[in-house]
Amino acid sequence: MLNFTLKIWRQPQSEQPGQFITYPMHGVSPGWSLLEMLDELNEKLMQAGQEPVVFDSDCREGICGSCGLLVNGIPHGQVGVTTCQVYLRRFQNGQTLTLEPLPGFPVVRDLMVDRSAFDRIMAQGGYISVNVGSAPEANTIPIPPKTATQAFDAATCIGCGACVAACPNGSAALFVGAKITHLSLLPQGQPEAGQRVRAMTAQMDAEGLGHCSNHGECAAICPQNIPLTVIARLRRQYWQSWW
Repeated sequence: MLNFTLKIWRQPQSEQPGQFITYPMHGVSPGWSLLEMLDELNEKLMQAGQEPVVFDSDCREGICGSCGLLVNGIPHGQVGVTTCQVYLRRFQNGQTLTLEPLPGFPVVRDLMVDRSAFDRIMAQGGYISVNVGSAPEANTIPIPPKTATQAFDAATCIGCGACVAACPNGSAALFVGAKITHLSLLPQGQPEAGQRVRAMTAQMDAEGLGHCSNHGECAAICPQNIPLTVIARLRRQYWQSWW
């Protein structure tokens, strides 16, 4: 069994100031995930009549992207996985874990942030305009396997926000680049490619997200291993869209 000291950012509302509160956790299982330890902490807080720690989670299988936290200064707490997949066995017994909301996004309460900026960016072009109906036969649109694989790999972006949190500029270029890449590589998304990249880039700027300067922290921390090449494609398509 393991013992930890949790320093957790508590903030009752976005308009009110917050502070770190320290909570000791004793006798927790090394097989627990970080979120399971927060569940246990909240059970104890509620039994004591105190407010539980607010944090986001959903699937807890590493595929929805809703559980992002900053753990000891690292988005998600571990490279290549989401917060719900970080297990306590990777930490040292007696270690202090500092939990903060992901930087780059407005704090809603405690560890919960508002990532609706991603939704607004997607609303500007994260779709294709096609007639509704049943899906066409897959073999009617010939797509090279390499292209299909690249599109699928980019489509695995889960919008967790780790890229924004890790970037010194708070840029969402990896997220936007992934969406641009997976839509524009396939034939269905190519007619609107120019309009899409301009609209999504403009919305990214309107949200106050920073510009990419090729630091590379975004790709290094991404739990889906989205490569920096999607940012290169984003830039190339953006400039080509004006010609």
